[in-house]
Amino acid sequence: MIFYTAIAVVTVLLAASVRVMPVYKAHRWSRQQALNGLCLFSIFAILFAVSACRLNVGNDYAKYVEFMHLIASGAYSYVPTEIGFNALVAVLYKISGYENFLLVFAVFAFVTIFFFLKAMYEQSDNFGFSFFLFMAFGFYFHTFNTVRYYLALALALYSIKYVLKGEWGKFLILILIGSTFHKSLLVVIPLYFLATLSWKKWQLAIMAVFSSSFFFLQDFYLKVVVFLYPSYADTEYLEGGISWFNIMRCAGVLVLSLLYYKDAVKDSRRNRFYFYCNLGALVLYVCCSFLPIITRIGYYLNITQILFLPAIVARIPDKRQKKFFSIMIVLAALGYFALYLMRAGNDGIRVLPYQTFMFYDMVPILSDMN
Repeated sequence: MIFYTAIAVVTVLLAASVRVMPVYKAHRWSRQQALNGLCLFSIFAILFAVSACRLNVGNDYAKYVEFMHLIASGAYSYVPTEIGFNALVAVLYKISGYENFLLVFAVFAFVTIFFFLKAMYEQSDNFGFSFFLFMAFGFYFHTFNTVRYYLALALALYSIKYVLKGEWGKFLILILIGSTFHKSLLVVIPLYFLATLSWKKWQLAIMAVFSSSFFFLQDFYLKVVVFLYPSYADTEYLEGGISWFNIMRCAGVLVLSLLYYKDAVKDSRRNRFYFYCNLGALVLYVCCSFLPIITRIGYYLNITQILFLPAIVARIPDKRQKKFFSIMIVLAALGYFALYLMRAGNDGIRVLPYQTFMFYDMVPILSDMN
């Protein structure tokens, strides 16, 4: 817990020194740009090192090692992973000459952290604020679990810039590539498109009626999920659950955005997109809690909070109110981070205790025990 807190504090302090600056002339950087580059590289190096050097940290670490072993053995019918993941494992194992699962995790950590940082740097009004929320909301530490999904989530966040620019071709290419590692990423195609629309009140009313169908047609929607994910059939993955923390976070963000809707949201296409993403996430968490792992779908929408909250605060006209809500957001995020660390060793998370391959050995996987 102390180690993770130290990592968060050091990287957040580095992020606070970053200021997004335009490059005025090719091959010529200002002092601030040089400082930006140094801080960003340091943040990336720290986060990458912690992630790449871990061993058996994460609820599904051993399960992924088992999947990789089966892929190396050619037993593809026994793994539920996508073709991109399977191909990457096969190539890296071939290059290494042995089952080098540490290299696979390192590659995923490199790409995931790179795209998260790049997305925040290019799209946030305040990189330091966004990065603080990224760490405090636990997104970085979540990447120790379900590495395929969090690579997809990083690509989803980065792809938003193409959505807002209307560059749908680039968006689709990026999403299709990412879906070869986690096919759930495909859901952002309709979801992000819907979030770009200028919704009228009567259209929102129709969507509210449609959303209510999730309460009455649960069996039908569960069958759809099993059709899309056959491996979920007759498993614990079909068990849903209400995500109270995500509901409260979405509700809080929406309340703040409504308070300053005219100043921060109404005339900003980007912020309206974030607003509808969070509204959609709230609907999913409330109406679709019975669906398996609904938080994963919701995260594709509420990951925008790390960009949306700084954007709202930046547009609050009154300085006192801006300072007040900035402090309240920071305190709420710190409270969430403290609660996350208190539960970080629980089943389903298991990012504590931190272990590294330099001092520990890998636990036996299922194939070793047969």
